Amino acid sequence: MANPLWLRSFQALVEQGNFTRAAERLDLTQAAVSQHIQRLEAELGLLFIRRPRRLELTPAGHALLDYLNERERVDQRLTQRLAGDLDDHGEISLMTPGSIGLAIYPRLLALQKRAPGLAIRHRFGPTREIVEAVIDGKVEMGLVGERPDDASLTVSEFATEALELVVPANTRVETFDDLMALGFIDHPDGKALATRLLSRRFPGSPGYARWPRSGFTNQIGLILAPVAQGLGFSVLPRFAREAFEDQHAIRVVEGAPEVSDTLYLIQRAEWPLSARAQRALSVMREAVAGADTAL
Repeated sequence: MANPLWLRSFQALVEQGNFTRAAERLDLTQAAVSQHIQRLEAELGLLFIRRPRRLELTPAGHALLDYLNERERVDQRLTQRLAGDLDDHGEISLMTPGSIGLAIYPRLLALQKRAPGLAIRHRFGPTREIVEAVIDGKVEMGLVGERPDDASLTVSEFATEALELVVPANTRVETFDDLMALGFIDHPDGKALATRLLSRRFPGSPGYARWPRSGFTNQIGLILAPVAQGLGFSVLPRFAREAFEDQHAIRVVEGAPEVSDTLYLIQRAEWPLSARAQRALSVMREAVAGADTAL
């Protein structure tokens, strides 16, 4: 690859937007930065379009910037892995579905507060993206709602999460018509989750397409806000319901049969979890179990 000094000049020029500020940032002359860019462009092609008062990256410039950003991420992961197997220092990276994420993220932040040398990098995502991120090494571990069939992964059961029918606290619900009178608060997984639960609780009842809808949100932490206001009912996983702040304003309608999903922990098979990830995993299990054990 090109001379590292030339690449530093390229990055500084992208960040600063002009040669003068880039040179000041690098403590070089403007002529030196210009020469570095010229040598890069001799190897890689035109990187910048020079316009009055601004620079615009060409496709080749964007490609080089993407390469440098990815190399920086790889270097960071390598540094973390070689830093020593410490449980109080380094990055803890994971991806989860939204519901379980609401349950574990506050506990992980509490862990970080006790061990400031840790950095929590947590993302929400669907199963497909989580599996890809773990396989590609973008995160160290993930939780998914479907058991992946991939030999490169180690998969273990993490928790069981029940689906819950949630209504306003003071609302009486005995029949399916009582729910329809409220209206459904929908969300991205609403059709799948509610159909699975209500088709078993109320056999023979009309399907999703015929339900009146009282609202929709794609923010899992807000699904129960309209329910708490008496505006409808919803169906969502238990951990999402437990994370809702105003528990007094909602009520779970108990019934049979129960419908639950299994959550699976996944990691790369050939990479044992770091000590910090194992510590985080212990905290995550406590959160799921509802334990009050100190972090």
